Amino acid sequence: MILAREVSKQAQQHQAEVLNQRGQRQLDLGQAREALKSWQQATKLFEQIKDTEGITGTLINQNVALQALGLHLRACKIVVTALKFDAEICATSSDQPADSTKRLLDAEIDKLNSIPVHLLGLQNLGNVLRQLGKLSESKLVLRKTLSIAQQLANFDNSAILLSLNNTEKSIYQQVRDKYSWIEEPVFQKETVNLIQKKALELLSNYQSLINTQTAPIPIKLQAQLYRLSLLLDFEKWLITESNSGNGQLAAIETQINQQIKPSVELILKNSSAFSNLPASQSIYTKLNFANSLNQIPDERLHSVAIQYAESALQTAKSTNEQRLMSYAFGTLGKLEKQRERSLDYLGQAMAFAQSIQAWDIAYQWQHELGLQYYKQGKYDKAEKAYSAAINNLTRVRDNLLASNVDTQFSFYEKVEPVYREYMRLLLSSPNPNLELVIQTNEQLQIAELENFLKCGKLDVVALNKLQGLPITTAIIHIIDLGDSIEVIAQYSNHSLVRNSVDAKLIRSHVNNILDTVQSSRFFSSANKEIILYYQKFYELLIKPIQAYLPSSGTLVFALDRSFQSLPMDLLYNGKNYLIEEYSIVETFGSKIRPPKSLSQNKFTALIAGLSKESPSFKDKNAPKGLKALGEVAVEVAEIKKETDSSTVLLNENFTSLQFKQELTKNDFPIVHISTHGQFSSNSDKTVFLAYDKVINVLEFDNLLKQKTQSNENTIELLVLSACQTAKGNKRSTLGMAGVAAQAGAQSVIASLWLVDEDSTAILMQEFYKGLKNGLTKAEALRQGKLSLLSNTKYVHPYFWSGFVLVGGWL
Repeated sequence: MILAREVSKQAQQHQAEVLNQRGQRQLDLGQAREALKSWQQATKLFEQIKDTEGITGTLINQNVALQALGLHLRACKIVVTALKFDAEICATSSDQPADSTKRLLDAEIDKLNSIPVHLLGLQNLGNVLRQLGKLSESKLVLRKTLSIAQQLANFDNSAILLSLNNTEKSIYQQVRDKYSWIEEPVFQKETVNLIQKKALELLSNYQSLINTQTAPIPIKLQAQLYRLSLLLDFEKWLITESNSGNGQLAAIETQINQQIKPSVELILKNSSAFSNLPASQSIYTKLNFANSLNQIPDERLHSVAIQYAESALQTAKSTNEQRLMSYAFGTLGKLEKQRERSLDYLGQAMAFAQSIQAWDIAYQWQHELGLQYYKQGKYDKAEKAYSAAINNLTRVRDNLLASNVDTQFSFYEKVEPVYREYMRLLLSSPNPNLELVIQTNEQLQIAELENFLKCGKLDVVALNKLQGLPITTAIIHIIDLGDSIEVIAQYSNHSLVRNSVDAKLIRSHVNNILDTVQSSRFFSSANKEIILYYQKFYELLIKPIQAYLPSSGTLVFALDRSFQSLPMDLLYNGKNYLIEEYSIVETFGSKIRPPKSLSQNKFTALIAGLSKESPSFKDKNAPKGLKALGEVAVEVAEIKKETDSSTVLLNENFTSLQFKQELTKNDFPIVHISTHGQFSSNSDKTVFLAYDKVINVLEFDNLLKQKTQSNENTIELLVLSACQTAKGNKRSTLGMAGVAAQAGAQSVIASLWLVDEDSTAILMQEFYKGLKNGLTKAEALRQGKLSLLSNTKYVHPYFWSGFVLVGGWL
C-alpha cells in the first residue's frame, strides 16, 4: 500500500515536471495562454503531492504567463501567493498608500529564505509592480532582491539588474511626464535637474550591464535596446528644453546625440542576438528597436525599422497570439508611409486587439487611424475612429499604466492629444455637434484630474444631466485648443451657443492677468490696470454670447487649463464686475459630485486653524517664506459663533492625527481649515499645513478614507482659508478640485492667493451668515464679497476676488 502510494506520488511528480517544462516551451514560442494552462495543471499536481518548491515555482511561472497576456493585477496576486506575502501588496495606489505597502514588503522579504526560486519570485514581483505603476515599491523589491543575490556564490544577478534599471527608467519617464504639466518656474527647475540626474545615471547603469562580460547575450541586447530608447527620449527632451531658452543644456545634448548612432550600429552588428530570445520577448524587442529607429531622421534606418517590424510580425503569426499580432501590425501601420498599406495594417491591429478586448492597445491604433483619415479629408471615418479611441481610453482610464512596460505611455504625450484632436475635428464641421464637444472636454478634464490624483474613477455627474436647475443658471465652457479658444454657453433648457476666438488675441491678456494677480505687487497695482485686462477678456470671450445669458442668477464656469487660476469675478463689462450681477462658481470639466444643498437642520462644523509658527513650516514641501497668521484665531472664533455646534482644533491641537480622529468619529457637513496652503500643478506640492506636518492632496484621501467607507454622509462644504496658488501655476482649480475629490466634498471654497487676514475674517463671517439664512453657497459667497466691495477700505480686488467656489453651488 505504502509502495503503491510512493509510485503514484513519483508518477504525479514526473507528470508535473513534464507539464512545467511544456509550459516553458509554450511560453518560449509565444503561446502564453497554453503555457498558463500547463502551469495551472502542474501546480495542482504539486499541491496533491505537497511539493512546496514545485508549487512556488509553477505559481511564479503562471505569473510570467499572465504578464505576457497583459493581466498584471492577476499576475501580481499569483506571485504574492507563491511567496506567501500579504495580498495587500497588489492593491492599487488609491487603495493602499505607498509607504504602507513598502513597510509591508520590507517585513515580508526579511522573512523569506534566500533560495533561487524565491529570488526569481521577488524579481517577478518587482517587474509586475512596475507594470502596475507601483514604482517605488518595485524599486524597493528589486534592490532588496539584488542585495540578497549578491550574497550568494556564483549567482548571476544580471536579470535582476536589468529589471531594476527598467524600473528606474519608468521612474524617469514618470518624472518626464510630470514635467509636461508642472508650470511653476521654481518647481520646473527642480524637475529639470532631476530629469538630467536620473537620465545620466540610468544611461551609465545600462552601459555597465552591457559591459559585464558574464551577462548573457539576451540580457545585454535588452539593455542596449532600453539604453537606445532612453538616449532618444532624453535627446528629444533636451532639444525641447534648449529651444525654450535653457542654454545650459547644449553640451549635454551634443554628448547624447553623439552616442545614438554608435548604439544603433552596435545592435545591428549583433542582430543575431534577437534569435536567442523567446518568441514573445523577441517580438517586443524587435518592435521596440523598430520604434527607436523610426525616431532617427535617416531613410536607411527607416527601411531597417520596417524589416524588424516585419520580422516581428512573422514571429507573432507563428505564435497565433492576438496581442502580439496586434502590436506587430500596429507598429507596421505607424511605420508604413504608403497610406493604403498603413490603413490595412492598422485595421488588422485594431481587429486583433478588439478580439481579446485589449482596449489599452486598441485605442492606440484607433487614434492612428483617426489621424490618417483626417489627413486624407475623410472626416466621417476620422470621427468614428477618434470616438472609438476615446471610448476605449475611458474603459482603461482606471489603470493607464497596466499595459506592457515597452508601451507605457505618458498622459500628456499620448492621452491628452487624442481628446483635443477629436474636439478640433468636431469643430471643423460646418454644423458641429457642440454637445459632443462638451462631453469630450468633460472626459479629458476628469481623466486629467484622476491622473493628477492617481486615483480610480471619481463619482461625478455631467452638469447637462442635472435635472431641475433654475432657469437663471448658465454654464460657460472655456476650452483651450491651442490655436483657438472655444466658448460654449449651455442654458437650463439645454440650448447651446458658441463663440470661437483666435488664441493669439487672448493669450497675452490671460498672461498679464495671471502675472498681476500672482504678484506680490497686486495689492498696490491700480484698479484701472486690472479692469483694462479683464474688460478686454470680457469683450473677446463673453460679450458675443451676453445676449443669451440670464440677466442675473448663477454662472457656472467650466475652465480649461490656462484659465483655471483667473478669478472670473473680475470680468468687467464696462460698468460692473461680473460678481455684481451673478453668483459665480467653477467646476472641473463641467462635472461635479451630485449636488445637494447644505443641511439646514444640522449646521455643524469642524474648524481647524494655525495662527503661529509650527514644525510644519520647515517641511520641504511647505511654501517658502511663511509667516504666522495671527488673525486666524479671531477668524476661528467668529466662525464658531455662526455654527450651531462645532469642534475647534487650534495650533497644537491641530495635528494630522487629531484632525483625522475628529473627521472619522463625527459627521461634519462643514470642514473649515484656516492655515497656510498651496495649490500647484504638482500633486506633491498641493498641500495645507497642520501643526505637526504638511498634508498633501494625496494624503488627504487617506485621512478621510475610513470615514467615507463607514459613513454615507460626505462633507458638503470644505473651506480652505489662507491658501495660495504657487507662482506661475495656471491651473489652481486642478489642485482645488483635487482636494475636494480626495475629501469626498460636494464643494470647496479656497483662496487663489494669501488674502488679508482682517478682510478674510469679515468675508467668512458674512458667508456663514448667508448660509445660515438659507442662501446657496454661491450666493452666500457673493454676498460676502459684495460686503467687502462696498467697504472703501477693501474695494481693491486683492481683498475679495481671490476666493473661488469649486464644485456644487446649491
